[in-house]
Amino acid sequence: MPEPILELIDVKTHFPINTGFLFKRQVGTVKAVDGVSLRVERGEVLGLVGESGCGKSTLARTILQLLPTTAGKVLLSGHSLGDSTARELIERRRDLQMVFQDPYASLNPRMTVFATLSEPLLTHGICSGKEVTQHVADLMERVGLASRFMQKYPHEFSGGQRQRIAIARALALQPKVIVADEPVSALDVSIQAQILNLLAKLVRDMGLSLIFIAHDLSVVKHISDRVAVMYLGKIVELGSASDVIDRPQHPYTRALVSAIPTPNPDIERSRKRIVLPGDPPSPINPPSGCTFHPRCPHAIAACRSEVPRLKPFDGREVSCLRAGEFS
Repeated sequence: MPEPILELIDVKTHFPINTGFLFKRQVGTVKAVDGVSLRVERGEVLGLVGESGCGKSTLARTILQLLPTTAGKVLLSGHSLGDSTARELIERRRDLQMVFQDPYASLNPRMTVFATLSEPLLTHGICSGKEVTQHVADLMERVGLASRFMQKYPHEFSGGQRQRIAIARALALQPKVIVADEPVSALDVSIQAQILNLLAKLVRDMGLSLIFIAHDLSVVKHISDRVAVMYLGKIVELGSASDVIDRPQHPYTRALVSAIPTPNPDIERSRKRIVLPGDPPSPINPPSGCTFHPRCPHAIAACRSEVPRLKPFDGREVSCLRAGEFS
């Protein structure tokens, strides 16, 4: 197989829980990401979905080394980011950029659009001071903003326009991979479609690889080539978007898919929604065996003791002892 542009090998991100003021001691661990392995190919869009609190955003920040890995490796073009020196990490981050969920919080309110977009260009020596204005204008035009707005501040733009600025900032260094952490969840539906179409166009025109994080499966299906479903810090199903969403095999994925609304009212009325009992377990003290078994309607005795692994099944990978038994 060709070398992937980005690879995660058994990545874990744990946070210690300490008690005491002067004499601190660790009393527990939050296992936010607990053994994730993924491959992202060049030019591929990988959708990452799951409930709030399943570890999606933590995984995104771990990929960029904004949070250190507790164990495992994050490889970018074959180079381990966790083993890189500070200088090497700065250089390699040119190829790996992020678009955050809230564009207003991720943009400096005291900096104009020109200052926001020119800063990475000048810091990394992409262009000289004389060329920076044209580069900023080109970035704005690429994301659908008029260059005459470059001297405005973030508060003078709408939410969709601010997200376009955030995308332009991510594109400034001509990266190979962009991690988009729920980039449309804070936007109106009509604006969501515009941002999704913009991201799809950028992937197609620039050959980018994109990790698209969301909890809306209909949005993920629209833009993704493959989908990874995450539950309590682990990947429970991974495969092509059509396979995972149209023919889900893991009980958790089936519950998520059943919640996707259908525009046809007749179909919507007759459709059966799978409602999972209870709340997701705490990542501080996850259940033994399959972590999904306390909420799974199909759990058997073995699910309480045996930890399932991702295994190939029906064109995708599924982490379930009973994969294939559900019609």
